[in-house]
Amino acid sequence: MTSTMDSKTGAAGGAKSGPRVRFAPSPTGYLHVGGARTALFNWFFARHEGGTMILRIEDTDAERNKPELVEGILEGLRWLGIEWDEGPYHQSERTELYRAAAQKCLDNGSAYLCYCAAERYAGGDHAEEEGAGGKVRRVVRCACRDGKPTSAEGQPGVRFKVPLGGTTRFQDAVFGAREFSNEEIEDFVLLRSPRGEETAGQPTYQLAAVVDDIAMRITHVIRGADHISNTPKQVLLYGALGAEPPVFAHLPLILGADRTRLSKRHGATSVTSYRDEGFLPEAFRNFLALLGWSAGGDQEFLRTSELIGKFSLEHVLRTNGVFDRAKLEWFNTQYLQKLPIEELLPEVEAELKRSKLWKEEWASGAGHEWFAKTVDLLRPRVRLLPDFSSWSRAFFSDEFSYNEAAREKFWKKEPRLPEFLGQLAGALEALAEWNHDACEHALRGVAEAAGVKAGVLINATRVAIVGEAVAPPLFESMLALGRERVTGRLRAALPAVQESCKA
Repeated sequence: MTSTMDSKTGAAGGAKSGPRVRFAPSPTGYLHVGGARTALFNWFFARHEGGTMILRIEDTDAERNKPELVEGILEGLRWLGIEWDEGPYHQSERTELYRAAAQKCLDNGSAYLCYCAAERYAGGDHAEEEGAGGKVRRVVRCACRDGKPTSAEGQPGVRFKVPLGGTTRFQDAVFGAREFSNEEIEDFVLLRSPRGEETAGQPTYQLAAVVDDIAMRITHVIRGADHISNTPKQVLLYGALGAEPPVFAHLPLILGADRTRLSKRHGATSVTSYRDEGFLPEAFRNFLALLGWSAGGDQEFLRTSELIGKFSLEHVLRTNGVFDRAKLEWFNTQYLQKLPIEELLPEVEAELKRSKLWKEEWASGAGHEWFAKTVDLLRPRVRLLPDFSSWSRAFFSDEFSYNEAAREKFWKKEPRLPEFLGQLAGALEALAEWNHDACEHALRGVAEAAGVKAGVLINATRVAIVGEAVAPPLFESMLALGRERVTGRLRAALPAVQESCKA
């Protein structure tokens, strides 16, 4: 997932034809839901159009960046199955390109040196005044713009000289024509004033993003709608650098169930936390794809190849998506139930390895056949991958416990239950064949002879052999476990059953 890049120009070499898009996270936090959706849409678009996806780490903000988070971002992308074609490139290694671009703007008069205090570099050029229609946003231009700084002490930064009057327009592939009054666009910073031992100022997001998008020949900038306000500034900067702007496509925001901006209280944690919870990556991809995009029609269950085949910017919605945890879980259960079993097995294997339940004998031959049948038996009742090692633990290990609520419900009703379970163990051991009908016949025979309903013995047996009240059908579970384990567990459970009956 890497390629070479010319160190002077930053232009990628050996790239394939077609559109060029980029995903450009900042290592100030983990890969969250919104960032993952942006990466996914860029990847879908690149794959659908036969283009190139570039991964760029925007790490020019030394004060806020946490380099250790870069690997977490890459880990999240890999789990999602998003394969980039070039990169990752780090902006922190490309500073000279940005300084050269700032100097070009100074030379052609589209930027100026600014001696103002650093606090103003946060974009604090705005003033608001009351008008007939309420508050009107306007910009107070810096005196440095006209070469009349209030103080010329210290090292200056570089600001872009936004044209006075007129508007800046661009066509958004999602939201249509957009137009901004230049009177409402501040003279944004390109290079901050040097601090400490810096010999030159550090580039801002606006400058670094545009310079890299030009150098990397980005044709489409696909990003969240929260970046729309940055776009007129970047369009002006493209013009100042003599480059044609790319196609901009801003994606609708993702909101919580209460229709407010998605935050941690809605479950907007890192993408890898969903992996750790036990969601399948393809289910998560399918869920994310439908947060702000529609394939048309009512179909929701879409394999990744189908999503790539159907994806287009024309079908990106303008309305904000809503992150619905229940819907995400529904997608996960759909994939658990519908995936071809051989596609699901590696995910279950990884979960069993994490839980130290995996046995290498299940990797091939008869063991693999048993493993596949058992997973297929369990998956209709599984919501998340850890279910295979929690309530389903008894199918993969002889070390399991009896659910207390199940004991209370099914072992206390019949005081002679230990006797019946012992008789059932003997009847099962005596079977000529170990199959569904034979096991059922043996159990019903014991129940009939004891004068109890078969359901009493069925429920009690289920708790004895798998420890749970809810599990796959009893006789299918018995076949999966095998005669030796079933009869052994029935006898091993007798002391606990006796204890429950006396309680």
